[in-house]
Amino acid sequence: MEQAEPEGQGLIMQHAVDEIDLPKLQASWVAFNRQVHLRPVHNDIEYDRMVGFMNVLLDVVGDNAAHPLAGLLELVAGLVEAYDEVHHAIEASDPRDVLRYLLEIRGLTQSDLAGIVPQGNLSAILAGKRKISATLAGKLARFFKVSPGVLISA
Repeated sequence: MEQAEPEGQGLIMQHAVDEIDLPKLQASWVAFNRQVHLRPVHNDIEYDRMVGFMNVLLDVVGDNAAHPLAGLLELVAGLVEAYDEVHHAIEASDPRDVLRYLLEIRGLTQSDLAGIVPQGNLSAILAGKRKISATLAGKLARFFKVSPGVLISA
């Protein structure tokens, strides 16, 4: 079923498209692409590179949705997630159960994660009273050497 476009939305979108300076955009894209090579992920080498880039962005952006790179982080996380869904699919688990399992198999206690997450926040997460943020998922994923996707609720 096709959704109706809000009145005037088509005009706004067309106006935004008309204002795009394609030569300037192309020059910016070429410079950006040299550094990042932002594309859908097709193999484990590209996946590892994209996860590394996502982790760098997580360190810089954190939870700041207003950060100038927040949209790029969201885009990169989407590319990683899309690859994870197909190639690293596991039975759906609650992120807190995954975290609890990771702690258990490594013989760690909550206090062992004090440098990553405050004790009270970790207790609230494990009790199901608080969700794991994208930033915290990135930090925990690096610590446990797992995909951040397993620590984020769908």
